[in-house]
Amino acid sequence: MLRICGLLVCLSGYVSGLLADDQRTEQSQGAPVYQEHLDLSYFLNRSGQKQPIKTWEDWKIRRQHILANMQTVMGEVPRPAQPVPLEMKVLEETSIGTLKRQKISYHTDDAQQRVQAYLFIPRSASKQHPVPAVLCLHQTNSKIGKEEPAGINGLPNLKYALELAQRGYVTLAPDYPSFGEYPYDFKAHPEYRSGTMKAIYDNMRSIDLLQSLDYVNHGKIGCIGHSLGGHNTMFTAAFDPRIKALVSSCGFTRFHKYYGGKLKGWTSDRYMPLINSKYQNNPDLVPFDFTEIVASFAPRAFLACSPVEDSNFEVSGV
Repeated sequence: MLRICGLLVCLSGYVSGLLADDQRTEQSQGAPVYQEHLDLSYFLNRSGQKQPIKTWEDWKIRRQHILANMQTVMGEVPRPAQPVPLEMKVLEETSIGTLKRQKISYHTDDAQQRVQAYLFIPRSASKQHPVPAVLCLHQTNSKIGKEEPAGINGLPNLKYALELAQRGYVTLAPDYPSFGEYPYDFKAHPEYRSGTMKAIYDNMRSIDLLQSLDYVNHGKIGCIGHSLGGHNTMFTAAFDPRIKALVSSCGFTRFHKYYGGKLKGWTSDRYMPLINSKYQNNPDLVPFDFTEIVASFAPRAFLACSPVEDSNFEVSGV
């Protein structure tokens, strides 16, 4: 059993305006590239000169640059004027103690393809008493995908969608593209620069779905994930301020600490192929790092849970 270290980072400030900042970021061109991803005390002005961050407005400039540089690798966040209707369908329903578990399907970006997920509804949730909700993202497990956080298959200590529902949250556990019951050919969808951005957008639509439910408190939505789900949680929260609190278990380390700076594991179609084709698997060339992603969450609460013997996401890079 791995020894686990918990790091709770509670970031204070003002949350208003973050969504507008994200939208402005996507419209911006040529954000400056930072050589120092660990130093978050400054931003670069239009002349490339360092300006100390002294106010929240100063920080928003740096945050815009972080999100812009993430999108140069991942692709831009889709913001369609008319998103594809979700058209949620209940495929099956099971009672588990005081919970209702529904297997559902819904559209995200394609009216022909449906994402499948497990939705847990505690008895306490109602239109009169809406409760907080948590999006629960699974680890790298191609065959079972969403079934692990749902507690149907996989490791018993990763059934967090079921456990959080037992604690009173509405929870939603979808499949990552190409996992579980979600067939997806990344090469057939050039509209996405990366599988990472496809997953981010699917997660944003999953939050749309949670907010469409009248028994969910729309202002209290969190996200949690392990491994693949851990960094998928982080990537989504960077771009979607509707996630008010997030947990990443075994989900990240600085690029320089990832297998000694060898980034091949990040370059499959499911992730970010440009790290290989454009940035030569070199952490010195990739225009963002996890230090900046974590900072982008401010002022939201973030829990990083990192094992001290994780050969994949080395703890000193956390």
